[in-house]
Amino acid sequence: MALLIYTDGACRGNPGPGGWAWFEPLSRAHDSGGELVTTNQRMELMAVLQALRSHAGDVLIRSDSTYVVNCFRQAWWKKWESNGYRNSKGEPVANSDLWQPLIDQVVRAGRRVTFEWVKGHSTDPNNNEVDLLAQEAARELRQSGSG
Repeated sequence: MALLIYTDGACRGNPGPGGWAWFEPLSRAHDSGGELVTTNQRMELMAVLQALRSHAGDVLIRSDSTYVVNCFRQAWWKKWESNGYRNSKGEPVANSDLWQPLIDQVVRAGRRVTFEWVKGHSTDPNNNEVDLLAQEAARELRQSGSG
């Protein structure tokens, strides 16, 4: 049975201070962090990457990021790898410095990682919880002015 983990990223300005978080509802374990100048997409990626680095075994990631979910559900990563991390326009894939280690965690770590999309800011209390954690990480970073 896969471990269920919710992930989310937040940004106060885009770019701006950003936060990422993961939340595991069964044990209520969580972690978060952030960067002073970043984007929402980078924080979404970082949330999943940190969740997978923190948990061994099979994992089910629930995310409100279609950017993350669709990459794996639609196997965008396969084309990126075959094109040397260039997109269909021949441009470098945005955030490849995070995509590459994330793809390794999902595809090559010897475990099963699956993704489900969940509507953000809706009725899923676990998604709302991880959103609050990511928002708080971004807020704390903005207030401290460091990262």
